[in-house]
Amino acid sequence: MASEWRSTTIGDLCDAGIVRLQTGPFGSQLHAQDYTEVGVPVVPTEAIRDRQIDHSVLPRISVAKAEELARHRLRPGDILFARRGVQATGHIGYVREAESGFICGTGAILLRVNEDSRDINSHFLSHILANPVSVEWFKFHAIGATMPNLNESIIRFFPLLIPPLDEQIAVANILGALDDKIELNRQTNETLEAIARLLFKSWFVDFDPVRAKAEGRDPGLATPIADLFPDAFDNTQLGEMPKGWEVGQISELADLRREQVNPLAWPEESFSHYSIPAFDEGQRPKAERGEEIKSLKSVVFSGSVLLSKLNPEIDRTWLVDVQPAERAICSTEFLVLSPKKLFGREYIYCLLRSQIFRQTLESFVTGTSKSHQRAQAPAILGIEVVLPPPLLVEAFAKIVGPMFDRSLASRRESRTLASLRDTLLPKLISGELRVKDGEKFVTV
Repeated sequence: MASEWRSTTIGDLCDAGIVRLQTGPFGSQLHAQDYTEVGVPVVPTEAIRDRQIDHSVLPRISVAKAEELARHRLRPGDILFARRGVQATGHIGYVREAESGFICGTGAILLRVNEDSRDINSHFLSHILANPVSVEWFKFHAIGATMPNLNESIIRFFPLLIPPLDEQIAVANILGALDDKIELNRQTNETLEAIARLLFKSWFVDFDPVRAKAEGRDPGLATPIADLFPDAFDNTQLGEMPKGWEVGQISELADLRREQVNPLAWPEESFSHYSIPAFDEGQRPKAERGEEIKSLKSVVFSGSVLLSKLNPEIDRTWLVDVQPAERAICSTEFLVLSPKKLFGREYIYCLLRSQIFRQTLESFVTGTSKSHQRAQAPAILGIEVVLPPPLLVEAFAKIVGPMFDRSLASRRESRTLASLRDTLLPKLISGELRVKDGEKFVTV
Protein backbone atom coordinates (compact mmCIF):
# COMPACT_ATOMS: atom_id res chain seq x y z
CA MET A 1 0.00 0.00 0.00
CA ALA A 2 1.31 3.46 -0.91
CA SER A 3 0.03 4.69 2.46
CA GLU A 4 2.72 2.55 4.10
CA TRP A 5 5.43 4.66 2.49
CA ARG A 6 6.96 7.40 4.62
CA SER A 7 8.70 10.66 3.85
CA THR A 8 12.13 11.34 5.28
CA THR A 9 15.49 12.93 4.46
CA ILE A 10 19.05 11.67 4.42
CA GLY A 11 19.63 13.90 7.44
CA ASP A 12 16.79 12.24 9.39
CA LEU A 13 18.29 8.83 8.60
CA CYS A 14 21.70 10.05 9.80
CA ASP A 15 20.25 11.42 13.03
CA ALA A 16 18.48 8.10 13.66
CA GLY A 17 21.76 6.20 13.19
CA ILE A 18 20.40 4.35 10.15
CA VAL A 19 22.99 5.77 7.74
CA ARG A 20 26.13 7.86 8.06
CA LEU A 21 27.94 10.27 5.78
CA GLN A 22 31.70 10.67 5.56
CA THR A 23 33.69 12.91 3.24
CA GLY A 24 36.75 11.38 1.60
CA PRO A 25 40.26 12.07 2.89
CA PHE A 26 41.51 15.66 2.96
CA GLY A 27 44.06 16.66 0.35
CA SER A 28 46.63 16.93 3.12
CA GLN A 29 46.16 13.21 3.77
CA LEU A 30 46.66 12.10 0.19
CA HIS A 31 49.35 13.74 -1.94
CA ALA A 32 50.40 13.22 -5.56
CA GLN A 33 53.53 11.41 -4.41
CA ASP A 34 51.41 8.82 -2.59
CA TYR A 35 50.16 7.30 -5.83
CA THR A 36 51.91 4.20 -7.14
CA GLU A 37 51.76 1.88 -10.16
CA VAL A 38 50.44 -1.02 -8.07
CA GLY A 39 48.61 -1.20 -4.79
CA VAL A 40 45.16 -0.44 -3.39
CA PRO A 41 42.76 1.38 -5.76
CA VAL A 42 41.38 4.80 -4.82
CA VAL A 43 38.00 5.92 -6.21
CA PRO A 44 38.21 9.49 -7.61
CA THR A 45 35.35 11.68 -8.80
CA GLU A 46 35.77 10.70 -12.45
CA ALA A 47 35.24 7.01 -11.62
CA ILE A 48 31.75 7.62 -10.18
CA ARG A 49 28.84 7.63 -12.64
CA ASP A 50 25.58 5.84 -13.44
CA ARG A 51 25.70 3.75 -10.22
CA GLN A 52 29.02 2.30 -11.37
CA ILE A 53 32.66 2.49 -10.33
CA ASP A 54 34.82 2.75 -13.46
CA HIS A 55 37.88 0.57 -12.85
CA SER A 56 39.74 1.98 -15.85
CA VAL A 57 40.47 5.31 -14.14
CA LEU A 58 41.45 4.19 -10.63
CA PRO A 59 44.77 5.45 -9.25
CA ARG A 60 46.49 3.32 -6.60
CA ILE A 61 48.32 3.79 -3.32
CA SER A 62 50.61 1.53 -1.32
CA VAL A 63 49.21 -0.95 1.19
CA ALA A 64 50.89 1.04 3.97
CA LYS A 65 49.22 4.27 2.87
CA ALA A 66 45.89 2.47 2.59
CA GLU A 67 46.28 1.36 6.21
CA GLU A 68 46.68 5.01 7.22
CA LEU A 69 43.37 5.70 5.48
CA ALA A 70 41.61 2.61 6.84
CA ARG A 71 38.54 4.58 7.94
CA HIS A 72 37.93 5.38 4.26
CA ARG A 73 37.93 1.74 3.11
CA LEU A 74 34.84 0.75 1.13
CA ARG A 75 32.44 -2.10 1.81
CA PRO A 76 29.88 -3.70 -0.50
CA GLY A 77 26.65 -1.72 -0.27
CA ASP A 78 28.38 1.63 0.26
CA ILE A 79 27.23 4.54 -1.87
CA LEU A 80 29.69 7.14 -3.18
CA PHE A 81 28.69 10.67 -4.22
CA ALA A 82 30.83 12.49 -6.79
CA ARG A 83 31.07 15.81 -5.00
CA ARG A 84 32.81 18.15 -7.43
CA GLY A 85 33.03 19.00 -11.13
CA VAL A 86 30.46 20.12 -13.69
CA GLN A 87 29.98 16.69 -15.28
CA ALA A 88 30.34 14.53 -12.18
CA THR A 89 28.60 16.36 -9.33
CA GLY A 90 25.50 14.57 -8.09
CA HIS A 91 26.24 11.18 -9.67
CA ILE A 92 26.60 8.18 -7.40
CA GLY A 93 28.37 4.84 -7.50
CA TYR A 94 27.20 1.67 -5.78
CA VAL A 95 30.03 -0.36 -4.26
CA ARG A 96 29.95 -4.06 -5.11
CA GLU A 97 32.11 -6.99 -4.02
CA ALA A 98 34.61 -6.11 -6.76
CA GLU A 99 35.34 -2.76 -5.02
CA SER A 100 35.54 -4.12 -1.45
CA GLY A 101 38.61 -2.69 0.29
CA PHE A 102 39.10 0.19 -2.16
CA ILE A 103 39.67 3.66 -0.69
CA CYS A 104 37.17 6.51 -0.99
CA GLY A 105 38.90 9.35 -2.88
CA THR A 106 39.20 12.98 -1.88
CA GLY A 107 36.53 13.97 -4.41
CA ALA A 108 33.85 11.67 -3.00
CA ILE A 109 31.46 11.45 -0.08
CA LEU A 110 30.63 8.05 1.39
CA LEU A 111 27.14 7.06 2.52
CA ARG A 112 26.97 3.83 4.50
CA VAL A 113 23.80 2.11 5.70
CA ASN A 114 23.98 0.50 9.13
CA GLU A 115 24.52 -3.24 8.62
CA ASP A 116 21.75 -4.09 11.09
CA SER A 117 19.23 -1.65 9.62
CA ARG A 118 15.66 -2.86 9.21
CA ASP A 119 14.67 0.51 7.75
CA ILE A 120 16.73 0.97 4.58
CA ASN A 121 18.12 -1.38 1.93
CA SER A 122 21.27 0.15 0.45
CA HIS A 123 20.61 -1.34 -2.99
CA PHE A 124 17.17 0.30 -3.06
CA LEU A 125 18.59 3.59 -1.78
CA SER A 126 21.23 3.59 -4.51
CA HIS A 127 18.50 3.43 -7.16
CA ILE A 128 16.67 6.37 -5.58
CA LEU A 129 19.88 8.41 -5.59
CA ALA A 130 20.75 7.39 -9.18
CA ASN A 131 17.35 8.48 -10.47
CA PRO A 132 18.00 11.31 -13.01
CA VAL A 133 15.60 13.51 -11.03
CA SER A 134 17.74 12.98 -7.93
CA VAL A 135 20.96 13.71 -9.81
CA GLU A 136 19.46 16.99 -11.04
CA TRP A 137 18.41 17.84 -7.47
CA PHE A 138 21.99 17.46 -6.27
CA LYS A 139 23.35 19.44 -9.24
CA PHE A 140 20.87 22.26 -8.58
CA HIS A 141 21.77 22.47 -4.88
CA ALA A 142 25.54 22.14 -5.37
CA ILE A 143 27.60 25.20 -4.44
CA GLY A 144 29.49 27.09 -7.16
CA ALA A 145 28.73 27.79 -10.82
CA THR A 146 32.04 27.04 -12.54
CA MET A 147 33.08 24.20 -10.24
CA PRO A 148 29.99 22.81 -8.43
CA ASN A 149 30.59 21.11 -5.08
CA LEU A 150 28.47 18.91 -2.88
CA ASN A 151 28.95 18.63 0.85
CA GLU A 152 27.42 16.58 3.65
CA SER A 153 25.03 19.38 4.63
CA ILE A 154 23.48 19.48 1.14
CA ILE A 155 23.12 15.70 1.00
CA ARG A 156 21.40 15.68 4.41
CA PHE A 157 18.57 17.83 3.01
CA PHE A 158 17.76 15.37 0.21
CA PRO A 159 14.10 14.24 0.57
CA LEU A 160 12.96 10.71 -0.19
CA LEU A 161 9.97 8.44 0.09
CA ILE A 162 10.59 4.91 1.38
CA PRO A 163 8.34 1.84 1.58
CA PRO A 164 8.62 -1.06 4.05
CA LEU A 165 11.89 -3.00 3.85
CA ASP A 166 10.47 -6.06 2.06
CA GLU A 167 9.11 -3.86 -0.72
CA GLN A 168 12.42 -2.00 -0.97
CA ILE A 169 14.18 -5.33 -1.51
CA ALA A 170 11.64 -6.40 -4.13
CA VAL A 171 12.01 -3.12 -6.03
CA ALA A 172 15.82 -3.38 -5.86
CA ASN A 173 15.64 -6.93 -7.22
CA ILE A 174 13.59 -5.83 -10.25
CA LEU A 175 15.89 -2.94 -11.08
CA GLY A 176 18.96 -5.01 -10.20
CA ALA A 177 17.99 -7.71 -12.71
CA LEU A 178 18.02 -5.10 -15.46
CA ASP A 179 21.30 -3.62 -14.21
CA ASP A 180 22.89 -7.07 -14.03
CA LYS A 181 22.04 -7.79 -17.66
CA ILE A 182 23.34 -4.38 -18.74
CA GLU A 183 26.55 -5.00 -16.79
CA LEU A 184 26.94 -8.49 -18.30
CA ASN A 185 26.60 -6.98 -21.76
CA ARG A 186 29.21 -4.37 -20.88
CA GLN A 187 31.67 -7.00 -19.68
CA THR A 188 31.09 -9.15 -22.77
CA ASN A 189 31.62 -6.18 -25.05
CA GLU A 190 34.77 -5.24 -23.17
CA THR A 191 36.16 -8.76 -23.67
CA LEU A 192 35.29 -8.88 -27.37
CA GLU A 193 36.82 -5.48 -27.95
CA ALA A 194 39.97 -6.40 -26.03
CA ILE A 195 40.46 -9.46 -28.26
CA ALA A 196 40.07 -7.35 -31.41
CA ARG A 197 42.48 -4.71 -30.15
CA LEU A 198 45.06 -7.31 -29.17
CA LEU A 199 44.95 -8.77 -32.67
CA PHE A 200 45.28 -5.26 -34.15
CA LYS A 201 48.31 -4.57 -31.96
CA SER A 202 49.93 -7.88 -32.91
CA TRP A 203 49.44 -7.42 -36.67
CA PHE A 204 49.68 -3.66 -37.19
CA VAL A 205 51.74 -2.26 -34.30
CA ASP A 206 54.13 -4.97 -33.10
CA PHE A 207 54.21 -6.71 -36.54
CA ASP A 208 54.47 -10.13 -34.87
CA PRO A 209 53.80 -12.21 -38.02
CA VAL A 210 56.47 -10.27 -39.96
CA ARG A 211 59.02 -10.78 -37.19
CA ALA A 212 58.23 -14.48 -37.05
CA LYS A 213 58.72 -14.89 -40.81
CA ALA A 214 61.91 -12.77 -40.77
CA GLU A 215 63.31 -15.07 -38.08
CA GLY A 216 62.22 -18.22 -39.90
CA ARG A 217 59.48 -19.04 -37.37
CA ASP A 218 55.92 -20.13 -38.02
CA PRO A 219 53.69 -17.03 -37.60
CA GLY A 220 50.90 -19.26 -36.32
CA LEU A 221 48.37 -18.13 -38.92
CA ALA A 222 46.44 -19.87 -41.66
CA THR A 223 48.56 -19.96 -44.84
CA PRO A 224 46.37 -17.54 -46.87
CA ILE A 225 46.69 -14.93 -44.12
CA ALA A 226 50.36 -15.61 -43.37
CA ASP A 227 51.15 -15.09 -47.06
CA LEU A 228 49.82 -11.52 -46.81
CA PHE A 229 52.66 -10.56 -44.46
CA PRO A 230 56.19 -9.83 -45.78
CA ASP A 231 59.29 -11.39 -44.22
CA ALA A 232 61.42 -8.25 -43.93
CA PHE A 233 61.33 -4.62 -42.73
CA ASP A 234 62.04 -1.17 -44.17
CA ASN A 235 63.22 1.89 -42.23
CA THR A 236 60.80 4.83 -42.53
CA GLN A 237 60.09 8.17 -40.84
CA LEU A 238 57.84 6.21 -38.48
CA GLY A 239 60.59 3.75 -37.69
CA GLU A 240 60.76 0.09 -38.61
CA MET A 241 57.86 -0.95 -40.86
CA PRO A 242 57.01 -4.14 -42.80
CA LYS A 243 58.56 -4.14 -46.27
CA GLY A 244 56.21 -2.80 -48.93
CA TRP A 245 53.82 -1.14 -46.49
CA GLU A 246 53.31 2.61 -46.81
CA VAL A 247 53.16 5.69 -44.60
CA GLY A 248 49.99 7.76 -44.85
CA GLN A 249 47.73 10.05 -42.87
CA ILE A 250 44.43 9.60 -41.05
CA SER A 251 42.77 11.55 -43.86
CA GLU A 252 43.66 8.68 -46.24
CA LEU A 253 41.78 6.18 -44.06
CA ALA A 254 38.60 8.09 -43.28
CA ASP A 255 36.59 11.11 -44.41
CA LEU A 256 35.67 13.83 -41.94
CA ARG A 257 31.92 14.45 -42.21
CA ARG A 258 31.09 18.09 -41.49
CA GLU A 259 27.30 18.15 -41.91
CA GLN A 260 25.57 20.02 -39.08
CA VAL A 261 21.96 20.46 -38.02
CA ASN A 262 20.02 22.74 -35.68
CA PRO A 263 17.63 20.43 -33.74
CA LEU A 264 15.56 23.41 -32.62
CA ALA A 265 14.19 23.53 -36.20
CA TRP A 266 12.38 20.24 -35.38
CA PRO A 267 11.23 20.87 -31.78
CA GLU A 268 8.97 17.80 -31.51
CA GLU A 269 11.22 15.34 -33.31
CA SER A 270 13.27 12.80 -31.39
CA PHE A 271 17.05 12.72 -31.85
CA SER A 272 19.62 10.20 -30.63
CA HIS A 273 22.17 12.50 -29.03
CA TYR A 274 25.74 11.14 -28.88
CA SER A 275 27.21 13.52 -26.31
CA ILE A 276 30.29 13.51 -24.09
CA PRO A 277 28.19 12.77 -20.94
CA ALA A 278 26.34 10.01 -22.83
CA PHE A 279 29.67 8.39 -23.69
CA ASP A 280 30.86 8.62 -20.09
CA GLU A 281 27.59 7.12 -18.83
CA GLY A 282 27.94 3.82 -20.67
CA GLN A 283 28.07 4.84 -24.34
CA ARG A 284 24.29 5.07 -24.57
CA PRO A 285 23.08 8.01 -26.71
CA LYS A 286 20.25 9.93 -25.08
CA ALA A 287 16.88 10.32 -26.76
CA GLU A 288 16.01 14.03 -26.75
CA ARG A 289 13.45 16.20 -28.52
CA GLY A 290 14.74 18.96 -30.76
CA GLU A 291 13.47 21.67 -28.42
CA GLU A 292 15.71 20.30 -25.65
CA ILE A 293 18.90 20.70 -27.69
CA LYS A 294 20.08 24.30 -27.67
CA SER A 295 23.03 24.33 -30.08
CA LEU A 296 24.19 23.13 -33.47
CA LYS A 297 25.11 19.46 -33.66
CA SER A 298 26.98 17.27 -36.12
CA VAL A 299 25.05 14.64 -38.07
CA VAL A 300 26.07 11.06 -37.25
CA PHE A 301 26.03 8.52 -40.09
CA SER A 302 25.71 4.76 -40.03
CA GLY A 303 29.08 3.02 -39.90
CA SER A 304 30.95 6.10 -38.69
CA VAL A 305 33.39 6.35 -35.79
CA LEU A 306 33.31 9.31 -33.40
CA LEU A 307 36.57 10.67 -32.01
CA SER A 308 36.51 13.27 -29.25
CA LYS A 309 38.92 16.16 -29.68
CA LEU A 310 38.18 17.41 -26.13
CA ASN A 311 40.70 16.45 -23.44
CA PRO A 312 42.45 13.78 -25.57
CA GLU A 313 44.02 12.18 -22.50
CA ILE A 314 40.54 10.65 -22.02
CA ASP A 315 39.91 8.04 -24.71
CA ARG A 316 36.43 8.75 -26.06
CA THR A 317 36.32 6.80 -29.31
CA TRP A 318 32.81 5.67 -30.19
CA LEU A 319 31.82 3.00 -32.72
CA VAL A 320 28.24 4.10 -33.37
CA ASP A 321 25.24 2.00 -34.30
CA VAL A 322 22.76 4.19 -36.17
CA GLN A 323 19.54 2.46 -37.23
CA PRO A 324 17.81 3.31 -40.56
CA ALA A 325 14.95 5.34 -39.05
CA GLU A 326 17.10 7.00 -36.39
CA ARG A 327 18.03 10.70 -36.48
CA ALA A 328 21.46 10.69 -34.88
CA ILE A 329 23.48 13.74 -33.89
CA CYS A 330 26.56 14.32 -31.79
CA SER A 331 28.38 17.04 -29.92
CA THR A 332 30.64 19.15 -32.11
CA GLU A 333 33.42 18.05 -29.73
CA PHE A 334 33.37 14.79 -31.70
CA LEU A 335 34.86 14.31 -35.16
CA VAL A 336 32.54 12.19 -37.33
CA LEU A 337 34.82 9.88 -39.33
CA SER A 338 33.49 7.67 -42.13
CA PRO A 339 35.97 4.91 -43.06
CA LYS A 340 37.02 4.87 -46.70
CA LYS A 341 36.28 1.83 -48.85
CA LEU A 342 39.60 0.07 -48.32
CA PHE A 343 39.62 0.59 -44.54
CA GLY A 344 36.61 -0.64 -42.59
CA ARG A 345 35.20 0.57 -39.31
CA GLU A 346 36.96 -2.20 -37.37
CA TYR A 347 40.44 -1.15 -38.50
CA ILE A 348 39.77 2.59 -38.00
CA TYR A 349 38.28 2.07 -34.55
CA CYS A 350 41.17 -0.10 -33.33
CA LEU A 351 43.71 2.34 -34.80
CA LEU A 352 42.11 5.33 -33.04
CA ARG A 353 42.18 3.42 -29.75
CA SER A 354 45.76 2.17 -30.10
CA GLN A 355 48.32 3.48 -27.63
CA ILE A 356 50.62 4.80 -30.34
CA PHE A 357 47.82 6.90 -31.86
CA ARG A 358 46.60 8.15 -28.46
CA GLN A 359 50.11 9.32 -27.55
CA THR A 360 50.43 11.19 -30.82
CA LEU A 361 46.98 12.73 -30.40
CA GLU A 362 47.84 14.05 -26.93
CA SER A 363 50.93 15.78 -28.35
CA PHE A 364 48.69 17.98 -30.53
CA VAL A 365 46.73 19.45 -27.61
CA THR A 366 46.05 23.19 -27.57
CA GLY A 367 44.61 25.34 -24.78
CA THR A 368 45.83 26.27 -21.32
CA SER A 369 42.81 25.13 -19.29
CA LYS A 370 43.51 21.55 -18.22
CA SER A 371 39.81 20.66 -18.25
CA HIS A 372 39.18 22.06 -21.75
CA GLN A 373 42.18 21.13 -23.87
CA ARG A 374 41.57 20.11 -27.47
CA ALA A 375 43.28 18.66 -30.49
CA GLN A 376 42.32 20.43 -33.71
CA ALA A 377 40.76 18.54 -36.62
CA PRO A 378 43.46 19.41 -39.24
CA ALA A 379 46.20 18.18 -36.90
CA ILE A 380 44.31 14.94 -36.22
CA LEU A 381 43.67 14.25 -39.89
CA GLY A 382 47.36 14.88 -40.62
CA ILE A 383 48.69 12.34 -38.10
CA GLU A 384 50.98 9.91 -39.89
CA VAL A 385 50.17 6.21 -39.62
CA VAL A 386 51.15 2.91 -41.17
CA LEU A 387 49.06 1.85 -44.19
CA PRO A 388 49.00 -1.96 -44.52
CA PRO A 389 47.87 -3.68 -47.74
CA PRO A 390 44.08 -3.59 -48.27
CA LEU A 391 43.86 -7.40 -48.48
CA LEU A 392 45.35 -7.67 -44.99
CA VAL A 393 42.92 -5.08 -43.62
CA GLU A 394 40.10 -7.09 -45.21
CA ALA A 395 41.35 -10.28 -43.53
CA PHE A 396 41.44 -8.47 -40.20
CA ALA A 397 37.86 -7.24 -40.68
CA LYS A 398 36.61 -10.76 -41.47
CA ILE A 399 38.01 -12.02 -38.16
CA VAL A 400 36.95 -9.19 -35.84
CA GLY A 401 33.86 -7.98 -37.70
CA PRO A 402 31.56 -10.59 -36.08
CA MET A 403 32.91 -9.54 -32.67
CA PHE A 404 31.93 -5.93 -33.28
CA ASP A 405 28.55 -6.99 -34.70
CA ARG A 406 27.83 -8.90 -31.50
CA SER A 407 29.05 -5.99 -29.38
CA LEU A 408 26.78 -3.53 -31.18
CA ALA A 409 23.82 -5.90 -30.82
CA SER A 410 24.51 -6.11 -27.07
CA ARG A 411 24.63 -2.32 -26.87
CA ARG A 412 21.27 -2.08 -28.61
CA GLU A 413 19.86 -4.51 -26.07
CA SER A 414 21.40 -2.52 -23.22
CA ARG A 415 19.86 0.69 -24.54
CA THR A 416 16.43 -1.00 -24.50
CA LEU A 417 17.00 -2.37 -21.01
CA ALA A 418 18.24 1.00 -19.73
CA SER A 419 15.19 2.71 -21.21
CA LEU A 420 12.93 0.17 -19.48
CA ARG A 421 14.80 0.61 -16.20
CA ASP A 422 14.59 4.41 -16.42
CA THR A 423 10.85 4.15 -17.11
CA LEU A 424 10.19 1.77 -14.23
CA LEU A 425 12.54 3.47 -11.76
CA PRO A 426 10.49 6.57 -10.84
CA LYS A 427 7.24 4.59 -10.82
CA LEU A 428 8.61 1.89 -8.53
CA ILE A 429 10.44 4.16 -6.10
CA SER A 430 7.40 6.42 -5.77
CA GLY A 431 4.91 3.61 -5.26
CA GLU A 432 2.99 4.53 -8.43
CA LEU A 433 3.72 1.04 -9.82
CA ARG A 434 3.40 -1.97 -7.55
CA VAL A 435 6.16 -4.57 -7.44
CA LYS A 436 3.98 -7.37 -8.81
CA ASP A 437 3.16 -5.19 -11.82
CA GLY A 438 6.79 -4.15 -12.31
CA GLU A 439 7.89 -7.79 -12.37
CA LYS A 440 5.83 -8.33 -15.53
CA PHE A 441 8.13 -5.98 -17.46
CA VAL A 442 11.35 -7.79 -16.48
CA THR A 443 12.03 -10.84 -18.61
CA VAL A 444 15.84 -10.86 -18.51
